[in-house]
Amino acid sequence: MQPTKSPVDPDSELERLEAAAADGIYSAGVNTVTNLYSAEIFARWWKGPSCLEMGCGDGNTTKLLVEAFDDVTAIDGSKALCDKVAAEGPGVNVVCELFERWEPGRTWDTIVLNHTLEHVHDPVEILGYAKRWLSPDGVVLGSVPNSRSVHRQAAVLMGMLPVENALTPTDERAGHRRVSSPEEFRAQFTQAGLKVVHSGGYWLKPLSNGQIDETFTDEMNRAFMILGERYPDIAAENYVVATHA
Repeated sequence: MQPTKSPVDPDSELERLEAAAADGIYSAGVNTVTNLYSAEIFARWWKGPSCLEMGCGDGNTTKLLVEAFDDVTAIDGSKALCDKVAAEGPGVNVVCELFERWEPGRTWDTIVLNHTLEHVHDPVEILGYAKRWLSPDGVVLGSVPNSRSVHRQAAVLMGMLPVENALTPTDERAGHRRVSSPEEFRAQFTQAGLKVVHSGGYWLKPLSNGQIDETFTDEMNRAFMILGERYPDIAAENYVVATHA
């Protein structure tokens, strides 16, 4: 299945990405903890010597990928974030471009989309590119926020959100376009022609990020990340492991 080009206006999309990057929310507080824990889960599944990171953000995951792979390419649409990753990650091939406009002309053994697909115009289209850029025996690893998270359910009960998948002010700041249920997230991969071989969740999140940053210790953050793996349906984050069908 070849991806169909979406009606993304490049200039407005790049402007949108730079605005979110300038906010600094990607690596604020517990956001760094959850990104690193996501990479820890991915490490159980990644393959081969080459890795493509689609959406490198502040580069927290990129640093771990450099330690695990001989050949790392990171692509992001934000120039500010690409410059940061290039400066902090010697040996990384950093590409500043929109996925929709990139033609790499090669494949990778492992492709990582760590909190990327909630930002894009069409996640199925982007996963179609990942499929095209994936080596025959490779693996695609993705993570996104879970609309069924216990903290979102509580927010609905308290009247703070109209529905579980509504975008919060924090989502808006980060440039999120959607919050998916586990079923919706898995469906994005299958619709792109990929085979989901494993899925799960992590981070049982009882409070908002701000409340967690004010009250949780490192040990508490770690414990609640692990608890989310035990209760994936109501965890704060979904993840998927996929291969060629």
